[in-house]
Amino acid sequence: MMIPACRLVDLPRGEAYRLDIDPPVSVFHTDDGEVFAIDDTCTHQDASLADGWLDGCEVECPLHASKFDLRTGAVDAPPAKRPVRTHEVHVEDGMIYVQLSLDAPNLPPCVAARLAGEPA
Repeated sequence: MMIPACRLVDLPRGEAYRLDIDPPVSVFHTDDGEVFAIDDTCTHQDASLADGWLDGCEVECPLHASKFDLRTGAVDAPPAKRPVRTHEVHVEDGMIYVQLSLDAPNLPPCVAARLAGEPA
């Protein structure tokens, strides 16, 4: 499924845009002009990666400083142990579109339980 995120001109380099879907997805525009999309929730604990710090092709979680590679979703720094899911990005006519991955997301237990409708 292709989801329109935002216009490329509305996402400055070095910034992120959060898509409020379940689970949320973040679109990052690097300082080098590349655009990536990953699941927004840190795999360690419920924290928005869109609120983190972008450094090259890595994002640092604002909660416990785990780092994720935007290209692969791999964990580059603990305490997270599982990667985030990545999504394909297409830019057409100045609009950023996200092609959602069909892989299962790696969500922290508290978020997975909430999405499954289980009591907290």
